[in-house]
Amino acid sequence: MIISNNVSIPDTEIELSAIRSQGAGGQNVNKVSTAIHCRFDINASSLPDFYKTRLLNLADTRITKEGVIIIKAQSHRTQEKNREDALARLQALIKSVAQVRKRRIDTKPTKGSRQKRMDSKTREGKKKVLRSKVSWDN
Repeated sequence: MIISNNVSIPDTEIELSAIRSQGAGGQNVNKVSTAIHCRFDINASSLPDFYKTRLLNLADTRITKEGVIIIKAQSHRTQEKNREDALARLQALIKSVAQVRKRRIDTKPTKGSRQKRMDSKTREGKKKVLRSKVSWDN
């Protein structure tokens, strides 16, 4: 599986097994193992350390505490399509950690935007005062 120009994963590191799909589907679902269970051990893989650390730090439910990515593909009726789907999802997950996101720089609100905010707060306050009960004591 090719991740980028200089990073690829040999097929021997990806464990694919066929299991029965869940849910409705009639006889086909009860007889044929069309779903694919894809397992990929991050620590035992030949991925560069950059990819490994980024994958292990991801807050993803598909990654276990032991560092194994588990993907279950069962959306298609055929085993081959589910295999392609599982491999594509694994590839997308690994590619997602390769992109380094630009750090956000905090910006200061402008003087005009602060003034606008304070004016709207004053306007809302006056509106609420008008909603209150009128006292006849004065």
